[in-house]
Amino acid sequence: MVCSPLRRRAERPESLSTMRFMTQNSSPSALVIHDLTKRFDRVAVDALDLEVRAGEFYALLGPNGAGKTTTLRMVAGLLTPDSGTISIFGIDARADPIAAKRVTAWLSEEPMIYDKLTPLEYLAFVAGLWEVAPQLAEARAHELLGWLGMAAHAQTRCEGFSKGMRQKVALAGALIHEPRLIILDEPLTGLDAASARQVKAALAERVQAGATVVMTTHILEVAERMADRIGIIAGGRLIAEGTLDALREQAGQIGGNLEDTFLALLAEGRDAS
Repeated sequence: MVCSPLRRRAERPESLSTMRFMTQNSSPSALVIHDLTKRFDRVAVDALDLEVRAGEFYALLGPNGAGKTTTLRMVAGLLTPDSGTISIFGIDARADPIAAKRVTAWLSEEPMIYDKLTPLEYLAFVAGLWEVAPQLAEARAHELLGWLGMAAHAQTRCEGFSKGMRQKVALAGALIHEPRLIILDEPLTGLDAASARQVKAALAERVQAGATVVMTTHILEVAERMADRIGIIAGGRLIAEGTLDALREQAGQIGGNLEDTFLALLAEGRDAS
């Protein structure tokens, strides 16, 4: 859970449909990773190079243990790389982690929210951590909860919420500070169809408004339908990247679905190694 710089406004806050995330001196690249490496008992991320363009929806796919979550946790500032560089909108995330976190949001598969707080109280708490003015935070909180279909539960304690409801509250918390780069690790896992649809629609609208989304998912249909570009990682390395059509061509799966393309590229990657 990280945030963007505070932009206090005397007038009413912009609506979600008209928000823009571009600022002065913005880079055409939202995220640039170079030679990124992380070791635990084995090499989890192996000299990874990756670039995500500003304003795109980028899906990072791979088998279990491929290094996806480790990569995103390093980008979010939750893990320290052993080596390599991370640049977020031109900010060196290792040299200036606070500035990098101010333009970044992080949402994990199992986000932590405070059960004894209502969604409005939780969002006020999160906004306060990032010095969002209370009046502005309250307006954004109501708008986000309405946007995610949670307005009726705004003043109900979170302790009785389903996984989908908790995920939507956590997503609202990740967005309340207007981040420019939104990092999501399996945000749809375990959600019912209605909740998943609301979250997908919210993310698509955010990208249309100018934000950048980087998401891991095992639900290939989501990547197939939503992603501008797809990266496939295995053994901590990027083995393929491009639009769905480009990946199909690389895999010799012209007209095939993403599942067939994904499996073919993984097999190629294993053969190459």
